[in-house]
Amino acid sequence: MPNNSLKDESSLQTLQTLTLHSEDDTKALARQLAALPLSGSVWLAGDLGAGKTTLTRYWLQALGHKDAVKSPTYTLVEPYSILQEDGTTKPVYHADLYRLQDPEELSFIGFDEYLDEPNALVIIEWPSRADSYLPPPILFIDMTQGDDGKEARQITLRLSKVGQAQGLDLSALHI
Repeated sequence: MPNNSLKDESSLQTLQTLTLHSEDDTKALARQLAALPLSGSVWLAGDLGAGKTTLTRYWLQALGHKDAVKSPTYTLVEPYSILQEDGTTKPVYHADLYRLQDPEELSFIGFDEYLDEPNALVIIEWPSRADSYLPPPILFIDMTQGDDGKEARQITLRLSKVGQAQGLDLSALHI
């Protein structure tokens, strides 16, 4: 007899496109991302000024981070240990690879350890700078600024095969 409590992989929503019209919409998306059981890496792509760091800041706050969120533009990685409601600590690493000269630099700073840490979430801005070095993410997030000069951002979220195998579902994400 089949287990009806498990979703059939073919019924999971693996692609979601949203339009963020305001900073409040960005906060709302961040809260929804924080509610997903994500561990592994998430790749954030988009032009300069598309809102990657802003989304990450709100995401970290939604996960429970109380202090300031620093941009890792010059440090490459900012680590966070976020106390969860159940008393556990969620390791989160925010990486910005924009200034990365060579993907091999990541091995020198021990980046593999972040990716291998159990239950860790590694949010990576500008993953294209090291996509040959990085293992596949669980989720891709592409951010595009609107052409009209307003705040609107087009957000495309796509689960990788790894995310699909984990049974993640993007259908709950909405603005």
